[in-house]
Formats: sequence, C-alpha cells, structure tokens
Amino acid sequence: MPRYAAIDIGSNSVRMMVAEAGLDGLRILAQGRQVTRLGESVFRSGNVSAEALDFLCGTLRRMAEDYRKFDIVGLRAVATSAVRDAGNRQEFINGVSAAIGAPVEVISGQEEARLIHLGVNARWPRAKERTLIIDVGGGSAELIVSQGGELLDATSRPLGAVRLKEVFLPGDPPASEELQRLSQYIDEKLSPFVRRHQESKFDRAIATSSTGAALICALNRLPRSQRDKADRLSAGTDDIKRFYKLLAKENLDERRQWVGIGPRRAEIIVGGAAVFLRSLQALHHPLLYYSAAGVRDGIIADLATRGVGRELATLSREQRTVVETMAKRYGTPLKHARNVARLGRRLFEITQSMHRLPPTAGKALEAAAYLHDIGHFVSSTGHHKHSAYLVANSDLPGFQAQERMAIAALCRFHRKAMPQAQHAYLQNFPQEARRTVIYLAPLLRIADSLDRGHEQKVRNVQMSVKNGSVIFLIESEDDPGLEVWAAGEAAAAFTQVYGLRVTVQRARP
Repeated sequence: MPRYAAIDIGSNSVRMMVAEAGLDGLRILAQGRQVTRLGESVFRSGNVSAEALDFLCGTLRRMAEDYRKFDIVGLRAVATSAVRDAGNRQEFINGVSAAIGAPVEVISGQEEARLIHLGVNARWPRAKERTLIIDVGGGSAELIVSQGGELLDATSRPLGAVRLKEVFLPGDPPASEELQRLSQYIDEKLSPFVRRHQESKFDRAIATSSTGAALICALNRLPRSQRDKADRLSAGTDDIKRFYKLLAKENLDERRQWVGIGPRRAEIIVGGAAVFLRSLQALHHPLLYYSAAGVRDGIIADLATRGVGRELATLSREQRTVVETMAKRYGTPLKHARNVARLGRRLFEITQSMHRLPPTAGKALEAAAYLHDIGHFVSSTGHHKHSAYLVANSDLPGFQAQERMAIAALCRFHRKAMPQAQHAYLQNFPQEARRTVIYLAPLLRIADSLDRGHEQKVRNVQMSVKNGSVIFLIESEDDPGLEVWAAGEAAAAFTQVYGLRVTVQRARP
C-alpha cells in the first residue's frame, strides 16, 4: 500500500498527514497540527511577518522529521489564502521549501476547493446525494456543490475566520455595528454562489475545517480532547443561530468557557460561525454535519488516484531491456513473459495493503515474471531450479546483487514447494529479503496461472475483501476458464502465506 504525505499551510494553522491509500480508503499513520496565524500579519500589513515565518519554518522542519520516518512515495505541500495575498510570497515559498526540503506551491481557491471535495469523498463517500460542503478556513471559505461524488460547482471567497476577525471584529465583545457590517460583507461575498443555487435542494450540508469542528463540538457538548468523535455529528441551523447570538455577546474569556472551543479558536469563532450560519440561511438548509476531512485528505487521495510513486514498483527501461534480452536468449516466449509481468504488477498493486512491502519490491516480482521460465532451456524437469541457477549466476546490469538473488529465489519458488523462512535456499538472505520472497511468491504463481494457456486472455484483475476472504475478479473478453481454474489452484499458496481464503472468478461482462 503506497504511503503519501501532505502538508497544508493555512492562514490559521499548518497541518501534516501521512496515510496509506488502499482499496478501502485512507489509513492515517501520522498527523500533526500547529496554530501559526500567518493570516494575522498578512491581513494587517500585507506580508507574512518574519516572526510568523520563522515559527512556521521551525514547525515544518519538525513535521518533516516525522513524515520521513515513513516510507512515503509521494509528498505534496500547499499554501492557501493568506499566502495568496502576501506581498512577500516568493520569500515565503523559498523559506518553507528549504525547511521541508521539497517544493511548496501556492494553490488557487479553486484548487483548494477541489482538494477539500476529494478529501470529504475519500472519508465519507455518498453515492446518491447532492451535497453542499462549506469549509471556513483562516483566510477563505470554500463552498462546494457535489452530486454523487462529482464536483459540480465550487467557489472560494475571502471569508476566513482570521481575516474576518482582523478586518471586522476589533471589539471584545464585538459591537453591534461591527456584527452588522460583518453580516453584510458575508452576504455580499456569498451572493453569486447563492443566486446560482438558491433553488437547489441539498440532501446534506457538510462543514469541514477546525472552525466547523469547534461549532459542532460546542453544540454537541463534546470536549476538544474528543474532537475525533465529532466526525459525522450534526447541529440544526436554528441551534447554530442561537449559539451565534450568544457568542456575539460574549467577550473572549467567556467564549473560552464553552466546551469544545479551544482558547485560540475562541479568538476567531464569531466570524467563522457567522459564515456557516449565513450560508445555511441563504440556501434554506436546516442541518449541518461535520466531516474531519480536509485539504490533507484530498492531497493524499489525489496522489493515490494519479498513481504517484507507482514508477518505484516497476522496472526502469534499462532493467526491462536487460531481463527481456535474457528471456529471449533462453527461448522464453516474450508475449507470455510480458503478460505475466503485467499481471504481476497489477497483483502487487492491489494487494499492497496485505503484503505491505516497499514499492521497490515490485521490481523483483516483475523481473522474476520475465525470467521464471528460462530454466526450460536446460531441462523442463525441475525448470524452476534451473531458472534460479541461471539468474543467480548471470550478470544482470542495473540490478544489485541482493536484488538478483531475490529474483532468483522467486524463480525458484514459482512452482512446487513454497518458500519458508528456514528454507536452506534462503538462509543467507537478510530477514527483510526473506519476507519479500515469501510474500511475492504467491503473486508470481497466480500471475503465471492467469496466462496458463499463453493466450493473453486476461485483461485485468480486480480484488475485493469480504468477511476475511479475498475474491480475485478476472476480466476477459474470451472464456478464461482454464486461467480461472489454474489461478484458483495457485491461490492455495496465497492462503498459506497471507492467511486468507481465496476465490478466483470471472468478473461479470
């Protein structure tokens, strides 16, 4: 399962996440958040202050240390509203990029909305719903319309909680005229979006962002320490209205007493709550849910969808030329070898959540798929052993010695006995190399079986997991009866290693 890291540098805080992307969604491995208030200096002076930038860079260096502990194959770091407005944007980009040792990009409001939409759908798919998503960050608010998981419309408005506090709410508590100007400004900025959708009926409205979490936590009497439990909780628009009226009358110390609102969030909650309220009222929606998803989730879902890092699991052009040349030298049918390699790559990809091998292990599987039958050149009797000998004792430019031995071992165990950790053939292998061979051998056997007739019938393999059992679905335009049967026989090795029952069947046309 590929691992990705995401960094979201917002106007109020910076967030980091490391997650694995699998068939069943994202599995979060690590995350961090730090309030930075970049927006305060930008919305006052037009620039990110030196103090804010220094603090952010220190925070990012610590976050980078955290995500580097994981074997990530892709990273994307983005900055949003405050940095979009900053006069010293290039200085900012140079500093934060140096802090994490990777490029940081300033994204548009539309891209921010797209990532939020991807993140919400990754965490909370809603196949049949028409959904309104409202994200109130520190510098901007994004309003998104989604239908069945497809983004239909999105807008980004300068309605972030920090921005509104700095521009409209200097008083503590805010004066009535300040609140009136705030409401008028919010309505003005929302009006183009509202005009487009005021006749729409939404199945659900979803809040994201920390301001949304604080609002839902407060109305559900959920302490900040239990904020994770707020995911998918809701509050009525009328309740939000009453709550907002109370907040608007209180000073900072009083707002800090509310359960669910932290001491820093209390400073900016009034403006943020106003955006949620005015949006719901303008679109006549009675209920607001909360989703813990955000830009970070969207970044990782996007990286996974685009297959970032997938190239780490496949042979380079030079390596593929080397193994193809060797296969031809020993008379292996190249169509069969290439097809087994293609199917092996696919099996490695869809089972990553189970074997959890580093992406580079996929190269050994692909190379072995090309070379597993070269032993027929010596003798068809025990050809797997001959294949292993030829690989182990050949020069394979582009492969390190340990990689060559892993390829040889996979050829050795692509049929007959399965590899065991104590097997004499593996005794000189490091522990991780033994594990690689043990977990890849069943995949090579299944890939080889899926081209049993050497007719390249199988176009693709899908996988589903139900009740602890694995189902491999074989896609083919022709009748793959022989291949399905052979793969079912080979799947016994998968069960032996992975401890899961396996069914192989043809997918419905």
